[in-house]
Amino acid sequence: MTGNFEHKIDAKGRLFIPSSLRDELGKEFHVTISFENCLNAFSGDGWVHFEENVKAMKLSERHKMRPFFSNASKCVLDSQGRILIPQNLRDRIGLKKDVTIVGAGAFVQIWDSEVFKRIDALETTPDNLAKVMDELDF
Repeated sequence: MTGNFEHKIDAKGRLFIPSSLRDELGKEFHVTISFENCLNAFSGDGWVHFEENVKAMKLSERHKMRPFFSNASKCVLDSQGRILIPQNLRDRIGLKKDVTIVGAGAFVQIWDSEVFKRIDALETTPDNLAKVMDELDF
């Protein structure tokens, strides 16, 4: 999933999902916290893959993934292409009104726009991009 889209959360906590991402996420998908200060949205298949990776972990290690499951919410698109982001998830990462939705390959990230602008400015400098390409051996 790719792209960068700016939208607003309405007073009821609903967020419009761009049509190109809706096609890939599907009508129902899971949203959960991230190790970054954003939310991650996984398609149905993506969530199953996430669960399978956790099931493959040692039983004694699975507890480390508890925050991702306990903070997960199944989201269903309404007829206008919106999802309701639960208040606890909005509060956890400080989503107020302006939101940036970012395609991140196998999933989508949902950021507070101001937070994303700061991170994007740091990550997209020519020096940082060159460093990443070197680290990944591209």
